[in-house]
Amino acid sequence: MTYSGAVKVGGPANVHELTDLMISKVAVGSMNNNAYLLRCRDTGEQLLIDAAAEPQILLRLIGDDGIASVVTTHRHGDHWQALAEVVAATGARTYAGRYDAEGIPVPTDVLLDDGDTVRVGRVELTARHLVGHTPGSIALVYDDPHGHPHVFTGDCLFPGGVGNTWKDSEAFASLINDVEEKLFGRLPDETWVYPGHGNDTTLGNERPHLAEWRQRGW
Repeated sequence: MTYSGAVKVGGPANVHELTDLMISKVAVGSMNNNAYLLRCRDTGEQLLIDAAAEPQILLRLIGDDGIASVVTTHRHGDHWQALAEVVAATGARTYAGRYDAEGIPVPTDVLLDDGDTVRVGRVELTARHLVGHTPGSIALVYDDPHGHPHVFTGDCLFPGGVGNTWKDSEAFASLINDVEEKLFGRLPDETWVYPGHGNDTTLGNERPHLAEWRQRGW
């Protein structure tokens, strides 16, 4: 099946097969959250990004091999509703941004700062701290040595704009500055973007609109 990134709650996962990594995307919960299961093709080790909701769906996706770790992109409750049950069932290590961990009711084993590395098997992901949607939001960048980069943005970047900052001009300025510097400024147009809700996009699709986003203020 060709990967499209289009999933719906109650529907099957959509799988993006890369040379070293398999990415399974599934939509869960009443807020149509995306959860991503990453599997190292060499070792079989797995990592989950955002145990958002419906733990039975996520555990079925994870399967008998379990997960070594789960990363929560930020503190908002719709991104960790299933975290306690998934961790209890799998014994996974928990990761979150240093400045959001206190808002997540499951203890965080590893606090992430900008530039930190998260590993799944032989695959390395780089954490990027993006401030504005929350104080400690984390995006994860996989710089595929066989192709273009991939970035999991939580609620910091979507098709059509950055994440919600609730008309707080300082928070918006912080978020768009971080997104522009740490994502658009460092990664090519081909970079595939996996957001916390909705369809995927690429940096190239969104880059022409950065000035428009700044002007409108959201």
